[in-house]
Amino acid sequence: MRRPAPARDERKHPQASKPAILFDLDGTLLDSNYEHVSAWRLALRREGVELPNAFLHRCIGMRGDLLIRAAFREIGRTVGDKTKKRLDKLHKKYFEKTLPSVRALPGSERLLKKLSELKVPWAIATGGDEKTVRRMIRPFQIPTAIPVITADHVEQAKPDPNVFLMAARELGVALSDSMVVGDSVWDLLGARRAKALGIGLLCGGYGEAELVQAGAYRVYKDPADLLDRLAEIGIPAE
Repeated sequence: MRRPAPARDERKHPQASKPAILFDLDGTLLDSNYEHVSAWRLALRREGVELPNAFLHRCIGMRGDLLIRAAFREIGRTVGDKTKKRLDKLHKKYFEKTLPSVRALPGSERLLKKLSELKVPWAIATGGDEKTVRRMIRPFQIPTAIPVITADHVEQAKPDPNVFLMAARELGVALSDSMVVGDSVWDLLGARRAKALGIGLLCGGYGEAELVQAGAYRVYKDPADLLDRLAEIGIPAE
């Protein structure tokens, strides 16, 4: 398993004057939430677990073992570690089959490019496994210097804030000087636990009230909307 490069020495790399931005991936930069819903539905069905898509959608963004436990609890069953591992592998198998249909959300590529032009530090922090994530972000042509933190790099994925903490450390900034951009309550709960500012996007399917209640201090339609209103989060567009 590849680990990120060691965090930069902040004495040699002073804290950036502009806030760092840490992006979730699924439902934030890529329109992939419903592919995850479908993959989990098929995987759970193999264990005789039938749940509405709406329930599964509300779980997308949390780490896999928590989603599986929530699904079994919903039908009044318990689940063992072997079953959780089997279901996680099945989800990955079914999800990988959908990757050719996954597309970038409106404005995501332009937003990342603009932040790089403005020299705003940014990173991707997601709960997916590294191999799959690397395939997913290939169309973005992300520079090798940009940290991409996945579930493979941390002990606990979202809603634990570990992926965000590691992403900020890789950028050489404090998480309290960072903003987390995500589409789910799990992203924003993770940001809140780590005392980072949360920015919600509606393109993942959650409502504005839900995102605000989870801790978002600003909510935008999608990456394109955020790009048009960067000044609102303290980033001058020029």
